[in-house]
Amino acid sequence: MIRIVTRPEPSPLRENLLRFGAIACALAASALIMRLIGYNPLDIYGKIIAGSLKSAYRFRETVNKAIPLVVLSLGTAIAFRMKFWNIGAEGQFYLGAFGAALVAFAFPGLPPFILLTFMLVASFATGGFWALIPAALKARFSASESLVTLMLNYVALKWISYLQYGPWKDPAANGFPKIAAFGKNAILPNLLGIHVGWVIALALTAIMYLVLRRSKLGYEVDVLGESEATARYAGMSVTRVTLVAILISGGLCGVAGMIQASAIEHSLSEQLSGGLGFTAVITTWLARLSPPVIVVVSFLFSMLLQGGSFLQSSLKIPASVADILQGIIIFFVLGSEFFVRYRFVFSRSGTAERREAK
Repeated sequence: MIRIVTRPEPSPLRENLLRFGAIACALAASALIMRLIGYNPLDIYGKIIAGSLKSAYRFRETVNKAIPLVVLSLGTAIAFRMKFWNIGAEGQFYLGAFGAALVAFAFPGLPPFILLTFMLVASFATGGFWALIPAALKARFSASESLVTLMLNYVALKWISYLQYGPWKDPAANGFPKIAAFGKNAILPNLLGIHVGWVIALALTAIMYLVLRRSKLGYEVDVLGESEATARYAGMSVTRVTLVAILISGGLCGVAGMIQASAIEHSLSEQLSGGLGFTAVITTWLARLSPPVIVVVSFLFSMLLQGGSFLQSSLKIPASVADILQGIIIFFVLGSEFFVRYRFVFSRSGTAERREAK
């Protein structure tokens, strides 16, 4: 007879060993699959690392991908800690970019520091507003936040597409559907060869660590995530905590959109994200909702993204090979969570019944 029983509270060492073991198994399984489809796995792994780190240009591109992923994951993490399943980072990302673009086009003559500050505030406000819609629907009608946030992603994307093909279409683009580029004062400057978005991302990581670990709001978010009834019994305003936390969640995702639009694209377009909002859900979960770990996991995933692009452009190997690796790692790491919390017990039926009787 096989039964599944809950483990006692595992030690941090045991949890980490299980997760590292899951990653090792994922790499082994990926190697087997790559060998079956005709590639040398060691060569593929080496090329992914070389394609993301070997030169200054490749390292910079990897960091450029990691910056918005870190900020998106930080925004997703605070919602997930509250058991509010915000799958709408992609839409909040686009609305944040829209808010930043609106300010950039409305006040092109402002000094760079002031304009960029206004763009940052606008991106936080528009991203937060987009996240508050499902929060309000859940509070008022008990609507599923997973479903509403997911649908709002497509609404946001279609809104950007409408602007790109309609009112904001650049008349100087000779009929090509694109939005005009930002002015120079609306573009984030570089620091140490990389745009200052990396400074913003690290600063937000430190702030969110303090908020989640050392502040009253972080405590309330954790309590609400464990039990709404307990939060109400402790005298917490569930509605207030939910709205504030989700405003921060969506606002951070909006800031990621501003960084990408200003520093990388220098404009707004429907191809701005490249699916980073959905990737952030994965990196957030793999990082166990911890801001410092989010930085590490996001950088490793950015290595996979940049390495996959290198495989495709330089070696004519499909970038889907890197996607396979990502998928297998996710499968094994998420599967390891089962063994962190539960274990199998093998026993004869009679023995099990006698134990239960005792």
